[in-house]
Amino acid sequence: MAAERVQVRGANFQQWAGIVALWVLASLTVLLSGIPEEARSGFSAAVLPVTALVAATSCLLTAKRSVGRRRRAWALLAAAGYVGFAGNAVAWFSGTTQTGDLAYLGALLIGVLALLSFPSSPVRRSRVARMVLDGVVVGGSVLFIAAVAVFPERQLNGGPTLASVLALIFPLLDAVLAALAVFLIARSSRSDRVPLVLVGLSFVLYALADLSYAILGITAFNLGTPVDLGWITGYALGGLAARHPGAVGQPRKLRQDESSPIAATVLTFSLFIVAAAVGVATMSTRPWSVVAVILWIVILGAVATRQTILVIDNERLRQELEGRVRARTTELRTMTLSTELMLSSVGDGIYGVDTDGRVTFVNPAAARTLGYATAALVGRDAHATFHAPGANGRPFPADGCYITEAIRDGVTASAEEDIYRRVDGKDIPVEVTASPLRGGSVILGAVVVFRDMTQRREVDRLKNEFVSVVSHELRTPLTSIRGSLGLLVGGAAGEMTPQAHRMVSIALESSERLSRLINDILEVERIEAGATPIEPVEQEARNLVEAAVDQVRGVADSEGVSLRLGDVVGRVHADADRIVQTFINLLGNAVKFSPRGSEVTIAARPSGAFVEFRVTDHGRGIPQDRLERIFGRFEQVDTSDAREKGGTGLGLAICRSIVERHGGRIWATSSPGMWSTFYVTLPRVEEPQPVDVPERGDKVER
Repeated sequence: MAAERVQVRGANFQQWAGIVALWVLASLTVLLSGIPEEARSGFSAAVLPVTALVAATSCLLTAKRSVGRRRRAWALLAAAGYVGFAGNAVAWFSGTTQTGDLAYLGALLIGVLALLSFPSSPVRRSRVARMVLDGVVVGGSVLFIAAVAVFPERQLNGGPTLASVLALIFPLLDAVLAALAVFLIARSSRSDRVPLVLVGLSFVLYALADLSYAILGITAFNLGTPVDLGWITGYALGGLAARHPGAVGQPRKLRQDESSPIAATVLTFSLFIVAAAVGVATMSTRPWSVVAVILWIVILGAVATRQTILVIDNERLRQELEGRVRARTTELRTMTLSTELMLSSVGDGIYGVDTDGRVTFVNPAAARTLGYATAALVGRDAHATFHAPGANGRPFPADGCYITEAIRDGVTASAEEDIYRRVDGKDIPVEVTASPLRGGSVILGAVVVFRDMTQRREVDRLKNEFVSVVSHELRTPLTSIRGSLGLLVGGAAGEMTPQAHRMVSIALESSERLSRLINDILEVERIEAGATPIEPVEQEARNLVEAAVDQVRGVADSEGVSLRLGDVVGRVHADADRIVQTFINLLGNAVKFSPRGSEVTIAARPSGAFVEFRVTDHGRGIPQDRLERIFGRFEQVDTSDAREKGGTGLGLAICRSIVERHGGRIWATSSPGMWSTFYVTLPRVEEPQPVDVPERGDKVER
């Protein structure tokens, strides 16, 4: 719809342009014809107000369709046209020109305000003043050149009068308006330029007609000459400008840096210099007229005022800029100090490198950990300076370093373990996080955060030793206690009373549970410490599953739960003992938490590079918020499970450690109250492809 409206307005503009062309052509024909002077004068006296009225009405209609400052601009242009029409009408009825000249002066001043309203955002007052003064200099220079070079003999007969002064002001204001239009054209968008060009041309024609009116002489001037065509065409072009489709559009905002002060200054002072040169060249041959002297004084005053405003404006802008620079400098200093304080206060080591891997900054904690002075590290290659070599004494290749990966590939390495070498040659274990340092889409370097793990490793070592010592020290007496309690329950010490037999049975059960807990703790510690070797070999998935089912079937029968072996397909890389242990744990848990008469199913199928095993029960299920937590140490679905079911809360943690050391993954899904499924993935062994053996007698091509 918007495109259609633009097309319609474009067609209307073409029609109006044709009408204006015919109107101007008809006026030119009449004014150049040989009809009596009185008839031509009457023609001009009638056509001028009619054209002004039509042009003003056109601007008013456009103002009603416009918005914002553009509406004000067209409304002011309409007002200028109506004032000019009123002045012409009064002059025509009264037979005097003084009232019409005053009205025309007011119309020109209103036109200045109209052009200053064209930009959609207000222009600074100092810039407005400079633009007006530039117009005065440009227009005055043109009039001065005409006064001293073209019509040097024209004087102000009888001294300066109101009419003669107005006659000089008219072309000057016209030139100001034309210059303003030119300046706005240079700063406007393409859609705004056509209306502004037409408005500018209208004022140029006004200026030419008014210049002729002033130079040819007020008393000797009569309507009905080709000079009238300048006013007629000027009014017509102003009305035509309002008909253009871009006249009602919202103009593009003018930014402060969008104007061209250099171009405006060059244009202004080029004409000023030309006018001065013409004045100096003609002064030696003939004196200046009064008109030329007045114009030169006006020009000099405009230039001096313009430069004064420019100096004041520049000084104000300089002070504002200095204030902003001071404020920004204070902000940057505060931010820098804050950043330095944060880096200095962090206990972890932090350093940054550029794209070549050279250190650009380092915080005190990093320098202290590495034993270097802060300044001694800046500019050095981080990888070559403090990354410790391998066990064979050879340095690790820089291409595989996490710093290189962060800079080259934009990869973030988190919680990566490394060994740094201090300046004194001592190696320290560290945990590193390396991230690329980006500036938009460009990687400028990397930032590395590391933490000394010496104390943590020592604590872990002491903890493991403590657990091992305590566990082994507990196992010896527990074995004796379990044996003794077993003998008592078996009647080795004679017949016991029912109450004593019950108490000894509880003690035996508790000792067995404690023994299982200690064994599980030792198992977890051995697996995580790497003390339990994992030796994966090719295994049939079905053999592993059947071995686990056979060992759990007795428990399942006693609990009234049936075990079903589903489809099991695939071969895996696995340590048979460890994986069978994992399946026994998962099947045992499934049986333990399944109601009597239910079924537990285990199945397996290839899935990409892995074989996926599934153990499904139809028990109470697992809440969604505990599906991940149950694989942690001493974690159970319900706190009462340890008491009622006899678990230690370490079985699933052991299963996860075993599976992850095989390169697989373990997780669970569940629908509380209906079912639970535990998934285990193990690396898959590709099945060998059968080889076609040629039958006897077939020719084998080589």
